[in-house]
Amino acid sequence: MKKLNLLFVAVMSLGVFLTSCDPEDGIDGVDGVDGVDGVDGQDGADGQDGRDGVDAMMVDAAGLLLASIEADGGVPYNAENPALTFTAEQNVFIPSVLGIDFRTDRSVVPAGPTARFPMFQGWETLPSGENREAHYVITEASDRGLARLLGIIYSPRMAEAIGSGGEQESQWTDDGRLVFEGSVDFSPKRSLTAGGADGQLFGFPPAEVNPGAIADDNWSSYVVLPGTDVVINAQLVANSTGIHDRIPNPNGNSQAEEDDQNNPNLDRSQASVVMQLLDGWHDDAPYYFHIVTDTSDPGPATIELGVFAPKLANLPTFGLFPGGSMLPFSPTANGVLPGANNPDGFQGLNTASLSERQVNDPTNTFPIDPRDPAYSPMWDAHITEFTVPAEERVILKSFDQINDLLADGTLIPFRGNANPSPLSNSLSDLLTATGAIINCPVITQPDASVIGTQIGSPRN
Repeated sequence: MKKLNLLFVAVMSLGVFLTSCDPEDGIDGVDGVDGVDGVDGQDGADGQDGRDGVDAMMVDAAGLLLASIEADGGVPYNAENPALTFTAEQNVFIPSVLGIDFRTDRSVVPAGPTARFPMFQGWETLPSGENREAHYVITEASDRGLARLLGIIYSPRMAEAIGSGGEQESQWTDDGRLVFEGSVDFSPKRSLTAGGADGQLFGFPPAEVNPGAIADDNWSSYVVLPGTDVVINAQLVANSTGIHDRIPNPNGNSQAEEDDQNNPNLDRSQASVVMQLLDGWHDDAPYYFHIVTDTSDPGPATIELGVFAPKLANLPTFGLFPGGSMLPFSPTANGVLPGANNPDGFQGLNTASLSERQVNDPTNTFPIDPRDPAYSPMWDAHITEFTVPAEERVILKSFDQINDLLADGTLIPFRGNANPSPLSNSLSDLLTATGAIINCPVITQPDASVIGTQIGSPRN
């Protein structure tokens, strides 16, 4: 560990980028570019018309980050000539992903569907003030130009986090690496004890949870770029204490191997990392594939193999939409269990809590996708609870369906939700929020015809 020589500057210089990499190894579309033409919308999204050019500071920031990928042995994303192109049926929201495995049969692929991401090397700041090398992925940015250059999702609502206390600041080193204010300890061993029966509830809420990774009070994945008002969603996946629990081990999901630094799915020499995707429902369709990186509460951090990051609880505005930097989504506490022979599968935090290392996803219900300008990767959990016997429960596929079932009493807000009464918003006037914030960037929602296939290089 060491203290780094930082660039305390409000405005970054493109000269920093040019001196941080070999000029013979320039990146097409970034190196020396004064501006990049804007794009109309994001994957066809309405209401997000592009600008004529990208702010020079964002060109510089993208150049530094992409140059670091190249310096670390990876292939930097090229917005003008991307390595992968995706079909409408694949419906991929992050064009910089290096590959996706759409296979869902865990008897064939134990980890289920996965995606391979570019991985950045930076530094985290320990409570002692010393710095420790860390690796991270970036999935969203609040600036359209930066999002386009990095091949990630444009999420302007993330900028609402600035000043809330739920974000963290960052700095550049003199060789163009980000230094974060906080840090994450990946060494704890995850454990979960399922809850007992309580009326219609069984398995969830858990009797005991111990997250497999814990962030300090300074860590937030909403990171403000130095000298700007731009927020990126940067999630740590590895450091010397271990690796993220969503990085699958090729030999399965053995608890004993969860922090294996030699796991090939974390490849520092190729600047890439493979992460498990979770399923979900959106707009009456399945395969709403996303990753879970960190959460403000130890419960969902344990259930969904994320990092417990308490600082995220400060993000605005809790329980409301639109407004603030979060979106409501809806898990159910006691959904359809495996073995119920439901043609749509199973669902529920009970299902996830009862499975070993969360082999079964909770398959939560989501209201919008990243094509919507109101999208945010931070989701404000609004849990439902079925009042009917297990054999009468259905798969929850949309917010319209949830609202109908809340209205007729088939569902109620989960008794453990923090808010005593619903907060009016445009998605539901009947559902209360839990107080748990989950960072789950959406990667893809493919058509059923894509399931069982692969694209790009989904493995290191």
